Amino acid sequence: MKIQLNGTNKEYVASQNLKQLITQNCKTPTGIIAEINGDIVKAPQWEETVIKDGDTVELIAFVGGGCGPDIPLTIADKTFTSRFFLGTGKFKNKTDLSESITASGTEIVTVALRRIDLERHEENILEYIPKNVTLLTNTSGARTADEAIRLARLARESGYGNWVKIEVINDSKYLLPDNQETIKATAILAKEGFVVLPYVTADLYVARELVKVGAATIMPLGSLIGSNQGLKAKEFIKVLIQEIDIPIVVDAGIGAPSQAAEAMELGADAVLVNTAVATAEHPALLAEAFAMAVKAGRKGFLSNLPAQKDMANASSPLTGFLYE
Repeated sequence: MKIQLNGTNKEYVASQNLKQLITQNCKTPTGIIAEINGDIVKAPQWEETVIKDGDTVELIAFVGGGCGPDIPLTIADKTFTSRFFLGTGKFKNKTDLSESITASGTEIVTVALRRIDLERHEENILEYIPKNVTLLTNTSGARTADEAIRLARLARESGYGNWVKIEVINDSKYLLPDNQETIKATAILAKEGFVVLPYVTADLYVARELVKVGAATIMPLGSLIGSNQGLKAKEFIKVLIQEIDIPIVVDAGIGAPSQAAEAMELGADAVLVNTAVATAEHPALLAEAFAMAVKAGRKGFLSNLPAQKDMANASSPLTGFLYE
């Protein structure tokens, strides 16, 4: 039996009544309001109300005022507790990479495909990535949509999943993504069943087109790749966050935990960092700091931060002391 429970698709082996469902999913039934397919079901009727295949069930309770608990990040068919993504390029050694993954608790890491160097044996990077971490194939090096598509297909055929970060760059000076080629690649790969996370400049029209062709997220650059400049595209990223309904993952140019926190405070759904961690003197320590900053920024966003003011506003009253 398949139902939708509080906005999430759930599957149960056997049918059950509403009371059984509430007992399974709630610590206590006290104060719970139950709704099935838009109709309220009162507590005395719970045991006699049978849940049917296809039902939409809402279980509601009173909470304190203000923002509620955070919800996990969901991309395609997967749910993640960490909103910090880690790139695997530029690390001095595989041990630094492994320790950074562990320290940060990241659940998504990017990997790239390259020809094997026949002159020397190299360690397989996948041996240093935990099995529970989602691999996101990065099509870095692709200059056209066709090249990106080929890399994605090669990765899937190798048995490493269908999650792909589309990165199409034919500008060797600024390393800016080719948005139009990215749209082409996304459209084709999404139809083939790939979970596509396209890397683009923060352009509303491009983002809307990517949503239309089946992108799972939008990954706008914060600033130039590897520059550590932070959110140079801040105002344009804010537009995407406000107008696009799929997750926004800020990627590229994030060089310090404070910059990651700033992106999350804007309302970004996640942040991807590579260069800053990989080239740090103590990569694992910085990876952990980034993960903590992402959590802090997310909490700041959920708290509905107070607006900035042009004038001072004393936190303690001035009357009744010196100026009475």
